[in-house]
Amino acid sequence: MNVEDILAKLVSFPVLGGESNLEIIHWIKNYVEDFGLITTLVPNNEGTKASLHCRIGPSVDGGLILSGHTDVVPVKGQIWDTDPFTLVKKDDKLFARGSADMKGYIACCLAVLPTLIKAELKKPIYFAFSYDEEIGCLAAPELISHIKKTYPEKAKYAIIGEPSSLEPVIGKKGVCYVQTEVNGSAGHSSGIHKEISAIHESTRLIMWLENKMQKLSKAKQDPRFEPPHSTLHVGQINGGVATNIVADYTCFEWDVRVIPTDDIQTIFDEFFEFCKEREVKVRKLFPNFKITNTLLHPPVPALNTKETDDIVALTQRISRCNTWRTVAYAAEAGQFHEAGYQSIICGPGSIEQAHRANEFTTQNQLDKCVNMLKRLIEEFSI
Repeated sequence: MNVEDILAKLVSFPVLGGESNLEIIHWIKNYVEDFGLITTLVPNNEGTKASLHCRIGPSVDGGLILSGHTDVVPVKGQIWDTDPFTLVKKDDKLFARGSADMKGYIACCLAVLPTLIKAELKKPIYFAFSYDEEIGCLAAPELISHIKKTYPEKAKYAIIGEPSSLEPVIGKKGVCYVQTEVNGSAGHSSGIHKEISAIHESTRLIMWLENKMQKLSKAKQDPRFEPPHSTLHVGQINGGVATNIVADYTCFEWDVRVIPTDDIQTIFDEFFEFCKEREVKVRKLFPNFKITNTLLHPPVPALNTKETDDIVALTQRISRCNTWRTVAYAAEAGQFHEAGYQSIICGPGSIEQAHRANEFTTQNQLDKCVNMLKRLIEEFSI
């Protein structure tokens, strides 16, 4: 199968983040094992999802992991010109959900398997394909841990194939989503002086987040990013039942995105302490007042690869792109970096096409990625 045929098969599996990916992961497993390789699945506790990893080449230190995720974002509410789960080619463009983000990269990895198994590799190359990346990079930590336990040798590098137009990406912000719930007291709006409005209290918390971002922007900046500082943003808020009723419940969801030199947990600790202070003060008037904070996923660490790291020069050579850049979006690269691998993002397609209607990659990008991986094989061969 060529890369386009493989991509057509991969996008036909409509696996959204949070849903079972067993169909697509078993198709990949069967495809890889048809070449005589051994694959390992890493299932979730319920057995409804699984990551996959395998090694091609000798059991020696210094190998490289090619990493991608099998899930995609929803298409609901988007207006598509074609079936989002059927690959449609128009001129050089290949339209489908996941074509850019990031089944195009996985298709390229699978397309070079015939070359990989015939190569006389002096260092191993690994595949590592995960689930639930789109809802918080949930599977990567266990996948990475399982790789370390399975193989006696130590891999050195990881290339995460998020769409970067095949330009090496050496940095990304860390991210986490949080849900904050506020319980106040209901009553007639004319008696607001006797009640505790959950909406009013929520605005105090939201203004704390806004002020914290302003402080962070003045205290520390990283000019590689746009914006060059950590951000806090409230994306959803719900509360209240009528204009003349004091709201007894409000829920808002927010995210924090930090430059590599800022720490997500430190921001959380300060915000949670402010919440406790509000609870102590307000409970003097209404004992049942409560603020509940829930992390919607574990914090995803930032990526902070140094320009001088070997992975940068290696990726520049095989991609034939001598520049590098940083991004603000979340990716599993930070988790591989945190686990001790020199990590970089470099994959086919543009991030500008990801998550939108009529998502596409191009045949040119896929062909360039296949050639990039073939050059990697040459680098790792005797």
